[in-house]
Formats: sequence, structure tokens, C-alpha cells
Amino acid sequence: MKKTLVALAAFGAIGTTMPTFAQSSAPLAASAPAGASMQTNTTKREARVEERITQLHSSLKITPQQEDQWSKFADVMRENAHTMGDLYRQRVAQRDSMSALDDIKQYAQITQADADGTKRLVDAFEPLYASLSPEQKKLADDSFRHTGPGKGRHHGPAHRKPAASDAASANKP
Repeated sequence: MKKTLVALAAFGAIGTTMPTFAQSSAPLAASAPAGASMQTNTTKREARVEERITQLHSSLKITPQQEDQWSKFADVMRENAHTMGDLYRQRVAQRDSMSALDDIKQYAQITQADADGTKRLVDAFEPLYASLSPEQKKLADDSFRHTGPGKGRHHGPAHRKPAASDAASANKP
């Protein structure tokens, strides 16, 4: 369970979910040529991934002895972002000519790539996590639990409904 949460949180930083991409690209597509908006989105996505990699490296206090495992993990984050970016660019380029069946098939391809990328992320994170000191593991656990690489976009406390007993206190200022 913890491995899955870590992977999902880390993968969330990449901005790979379909609704997130659709929301972030729609306004740009309306105001700029398709090529320009895709380049802007690609550049922003790559910058977000690099920012998250840098932030995680710092917050986890990665040591020189852990750099090899860290580099493998960071490379998987970059590769996943690149793969998803390519798939979204294809989707946007073909959106006006796709049939409903093509649309569903392409969405399945994106969803599968997301799942495959998450698996690769878990596989890369597991040896890194095993190499972390107890203090670093706590930092990782807290980081992914409270903010996650996606800052709680699709999971975490910000998107959980309060329990009935918390409902009254959740409405107080």
C-alpha cells in the first residue's frame, strides 16, 4: 500500500492524468496556435518535473552514497513525463479527426502508459527507499503523505471528504 501511494504521489507530479492535461491545455489551445500551445505545455511540464526532482532531492537529503539510486528514480520520472507528453501531443494533434472508438483506444493507451510508468517508478523508488536512513524515510513518508509530488491534486488530505464527526469542525473558520 505504501509503495503504491509513493508511486502515485511521485507520478502525480508529472501531471499525467487526463483531466489535468485537458484542463491545462484547453485555454492555451484556444488562444494560441496548436504547435505553440503544445510547446508551452511541454516546456512547463518538463520544468515542473525538474522542479519536483530538485525539491525531492533536497527535502529527502539524498547523500552521495544514494546518488546512483536517486538518479535512476529521477530518470524514470523524466522518461515517464516524456512518454506521457508524447502521447498527449498525439492526442491533441489527432483530436479533430478521431472517431469515438479511436478516442477511447487512445485513452486506453494513455491509461496503460500511465500504469506502466507508475510500475517503473515503484521499481526505481523501492531500492532508493530501502537505502534511506530512518530520518529520510520519515521525510519521504511525510512528503508524499502531506503534499505529494502533485501537491495533493488527486489524493491526500485536501481531496478527502471529512468524516461525519469532522464535518462540523471542517466548516468552522
